[in-house]
Amino acid sequence: MTNIDNLDELIKTALREDIGDGDHSTLACIPPDATGSAKMVAKQEGILCGAEVGQRVFKIADNSLNVNILIADGQPVRVGDIIMTVEGHSGSILTAERTALNFMQRLSGIATETHRMVQMLDGLDCRLLDTRKTTPNMRLLEKYAVHCGGGTNHRIGLYDMVMLKDNHIDFAGGIEQAIDRTHNYLRAKGKQLKIEIEVRNLEELQRVLDHGGVDRIMLDNFDPDTLREAVRRIGGRYETEASGGITETTLRRYAETGVDFISVGALTHHIKSLDISLVKK
Repeated sequence: MTNIDNLDELIKTALREDIGDGDHSTLACIPPDATGSAKMVAKQEGILCGAEVGQRVFKIADNSLNVNILIADGQPVRVGDIIMTVEGHSGSILTAERTALNFMQRLSGIATETHRMVQMLDGLDCRLLDTRKTTPNMRLLEKYAVHCGGGTNHRIGLYDMVMLKDNHIDFAGGIEQAIDRTHNYLRAKGKQLKIEIEVRNLEELQRVLDHGGVDRIMLDNFDPDTLREAVRRIGGRYETEASGGITETTLRRYAETGVDFISVGALTHHIKSLDISLVKK
């Protein structure tokens, strides 16, 4: 799994949110010395993601638990597949169960949907991108899930790439001013970041082509025919990205225009979790 420095703190916060001053359901009916074992089972076909996160949840809740991952992240699961087993204090297993499942179900849902959409691009030289439309504090995990599903991570945040969107351009006074100010800023700060700029129509595209100074052009809310013409005009001089309202029903048509990337925010913000459950062995 990707190295996420704050993963343990994220998990501890999630456990505190759920447990509060105690898991009174478990404390009320499970003897403190009771031990047992459970298995995590897939109840739906998909792509697994978050097994290592789930394992970490159980270990943070009770380090004495024995957690064995049987299916690795990024692998397909079928109904009835056993993903992991957990053995040890029964109370600890029950207390950590929901938090572990919440992480794993959501991440697996993202990986599954990403995989499904990537398959729609089979045979085309176009990559599926995620966006910054992620759950607060869950971005790195959700982008990891996109990766597990075969998608490509776009910039991680505001810090690792310059993205000049419509509001930046409007507030800067225009396309040319936004590009020039960006280059001046990067030189002054000694930073080497790629620059992507958003255009909303062919007129704005032409202004970018005339001015230059970018690495990638985002073609926002273009219909497929206009997108094809835009890609033709760019002629491989810059990377191209299509964005805005592209769904599974239109994805293939957009990709067939020759665009390099298609970004889909719904990969991380409009996802149905994969059905996974924990049952007693």
